[in-house]
Amino acid sequence: MFRFRSTALGASCLLVLALFRCAPAAAEPPATAIAMHGAPALPPDFAYLPYAEPKAAKGGRLAIGFQGTFDSLNPFNLKAGSTAQGLNGNVFETLMTRSLDEPFTLYGLIAQTIETDAERSYVVFRLDPRAHFSDGTPITSADVLFTFELLKSRGRPQQRAAYSLVKAIEAQDPLTIRYDLTGVGDRELPLTLALMPVLPRHKIDPAKFDDASLEIPTGSGPYRIVDVKPGEHFLLRRDPDYWAKDLPIRRGLYNFDEIDIEYFRDANALFEAFRAGLLEFRTETNPNRWTASYDFPAMRDHRVMRESLPIGGPKGMEGFVFNLRRPLFTDVRIREALGLVFDFEWINANLYDGLYTRTKSFFDESELASTGRPASPEERRLLAPFPGAVREDILEGRWRPAATDGSGQDRAEPKRALELLRQAGCRLENGKLVKDGAPLAFEIMVKDRNQERLALNYADSLARIGVAVKVRLVDEVQYQRRRQKFDFDMMIGTWIASASPGNEQRSRWGSASADQEASFNLAGVRSPAVDAMINALLSAKTREEFVAAARAYDRLLLSGFYIVPLFHAPDLWIAASTKLARPQALPREGSPTGGATLDTWWKKAP
Repeated sequence: MFRFRSTALGASCLLVLALFRCAPAAAEPPATAIAMHGAPALPPDFAYLPYAEPKAAKGGRLAIGFQGTFDSLNPFNLKAGSTAQGLNGNVFETLMTRSLDEPFTLYGLIAQTIETDAERSYVVFRLDPRAHFSDGTPITSADVLFTFELLKSRGRPQQRAAYSLVKAIEAQDPLTIRYDLTGVGDRELPLTLALMPVLPRHKIDPAKFDDASLEIPTGSGPYRIVDVKPGEHFLLRRDPDYWAKDLPIRRGLYNFDEIDIEYFRDANALFEAFRAGLLEFRTETNPNRWTASYDFPAMRDHRVMRESLPIGGPKGMEGFVFNLRRPLFTDVRIREALGLVFDFEWINANLYDGLYTRTKSFFDESELASTGRPASPEERRLLAPFPGAVREDILEGRWRPAATDGSGQDRAEPKRALELLRQAGCRLENGKLVKDGAPLAFEIMVKDRNQERLALNYADSLARIGVAVKVRLVDEVQYQRRRQKFDFDMMIGTWIASASPGNEQRSRWGSASADQEASFNLAGVRSPAVDAMINALLSAKTREEFVAAARAYDRLLLSGFYIVPLFHAPDLWIAASTKLARPQALPREGSPTGGATLDTWWKKAP
């Protein structure tokens, strides 16, 4: 009997220990915020965002302008046409929202709380019972489920790719929804899902979701659309019954009663409208105009002011992108060679008054940039399975974009370019470069006169080494169609950087996105090494692991010479009516204006 009891007791203890060891990771308690790494900076009882002014005056009308046109009010589907700007955030809201002071932290909005475990194998959102759409209909988990299924099947490629990773979704009650993320290994996915907009299932016909529509949408945001003139104008009016107006995450934001948005086909017309007082704010992107065109009566009379505001976070990348779907550009030596003859020093001095800085990293001027620092042991470990994927000078941090003496006649870089082209099988015949019996020739597609001027200068430099380049200016509609279908040889691409690169990188440089229509993988990159570094970004558990993955990723992209890097402004150049005011504190990781529609600004009292 004693032996039996001892054996039974031992078996029971082993069973308890086994169950303890096999138990899933304990769930973290529901929280009002979540950070990609570490903990949110703000306490659960924070009063307002650090860069918002809680006492900002409410009222008045803001008049702003954008260049381009629009034929749709549906920002969630690529087939819906050219979508009006200013809808996300103002009209449509997400489950949670970013703090522009932190690299990647989300705070509750429609979702009052978020719950997950240490491995992020699931996520549960508990909706705020006060949340409702602008027509008064409560937001429920059924709306979240409806939106998820709709965007998973009909949304943009990056949404479809991310949402397809979810194993299962369940509406546990009218205010609770749970996602099963078992085995995904993507620590960012709970945050990606938290940034999903919530659309009203009682207003949307899924069968017509692909259609371009100018029907005024129903959202849950602080503004409603009250007037639309297709392609030219629309008016946002603040919703007096906006459900979240008293939440800390919204306190001091969205202060204008109305936002009047005008569209202009031409950059000069947009500037002249501002100069004439028809618009109250503009972001200046033309350095020549910034230095020479702001001496007008309203400026002299102090009715308009100018500021250069610091841009928080990494500087993104803009450059001439090679379409690797074209056989001409599959050889990395040809891509590198063509990039060597871009004469930034001459262009900056003669076209841009010397105001720009050459971009040398996909995360320039941040701790994520690899240029100027040798690879760490952790970076080398991540890159070890891909020998030769990163060039030695890039691995050691010695590489820089080509530089000239600024005379426009420097021969050093063209000589280097011709040698690389010779190694790639090109040869000069009667002053023209030829490869496999065909001229080395391609087209640069541009969408406006500023791009055209830059591209023509680059084409002239290429012509000096025997490359025949044609610059083609196309209208906005044709430009977008050709971009989405990758119907170009070379174009200027822009990749805005954040301090928290993650899932969006799959759509920019991941192999799966190379053939996804309208993805941002303009170059058509298919690289197992790049895919592995994106996975490393998403699986990093600490900030140190994340930084190492980002730098290794940066080195891979630089080694591919997929683009000819251009340049960036050191600050954001803005001009505004002196009737407008902004907080003194600026976001550390986002736009100094808080957004395209000046979310943190307000109108001064008359």
